[in-house]
Amino acid sequence: MSNEFILNFTPTGMIPTKDMTPHVPISVSEIVEDVHQASEIGITMVHLHARDETTGVPTYKKEIYAQIVEGIRKYAPELVICLSLSGRNFSEIEFRSDPLLLEGDLKPDMGSLTLSSLNFNKTASVNSPDTVMALASIMKEKGIIPELEAFDIGMINYAKYLEKKKLIEPPYYFNLLFGNIACSQANLLHSGVMINDLPQDSLWSLAGIGNEQLKMNSLSLAFGGGVRVGIEDNIWYDSKRTILAKNSELLKRIHVIADANERTLMSPKDFRVKMNLAKGFGEYGRAFQSN
Repeated sequence: MSNEFILNFTPTGMIPTKDMTPHVPISVSEIVEDVHQASEIGITMVHLHARDETTGVPTYKKEIYAQIVEGIRKYAPELVICLSLSGRNFSEIEFRSDPLLLEGDLKPDMGSLTLSSLNFNKTASVNSPDTVMALASIMKEKGIIPELEAFDIGMINYAKYLEKKKLIEPPYYFNLLFGNIACSQANLLHSGVMINDLPQDSLWSLAGIGNEQLKMNSLSLAFGGGVRVGIEDNIWYDSKRTILAKNSELLKRIHVIADANERTLMSPKDFRVKMNLAKGFGEYGRAFQSN
């Protein structure tokens, strides 16, 4: 990667609740405002989860995603937007793919694609081969780029399988996630092996679960990668878990660390060029598709 770094902002996720932290944005207006603040601080892209407005429970419904996307694009029409297609709460393909049906000014640039099933501490994220291939196929058809999520080396190998099947095509963007109990751990060996095994023409960011977030973000900034950061991955600001994080504080800390490593933020415009995305400002998703 160049001296520029990708900053992938993850404000909400599926797990944090208001009982856990008052700082997690849940409602449409809260998420839109958090992303507004983030765009002013400086981010490259945002990875969005939607919640039911009444219950706060995660939802797949495109109607809620539409409200969030519309709110964000009023002030950040160039920001790269990725919508979560998570399998932690929903397994049916018609639910998982619902946000991909948004079009026009509401069309997402990217959709998350976890490359295999995995276990978290108390829950599973089920991503069967048929589901992964179906989501990849729908995204390719609609000109939406997969945000490839890999929690271990096997998931990177599965991305290469999807490449051979012509279900995904370069350039690629990978989130490499470390520290989950059943997956790759947050250390130099695991991260180095995964980075080394990425397909050619791949951009990547490192993420850490819980207390590992700062460690993996710092490692990535020191060694040329991008960063995934936000309350989705860690509700705490400090390793002793005495200070609940605010998304704005997490982002500002990343900028301080990046400055210390003489890294500069990759703008949404530059990321769009590198990822063959349309220019924004009313044009979203892939700029053009190969046959």
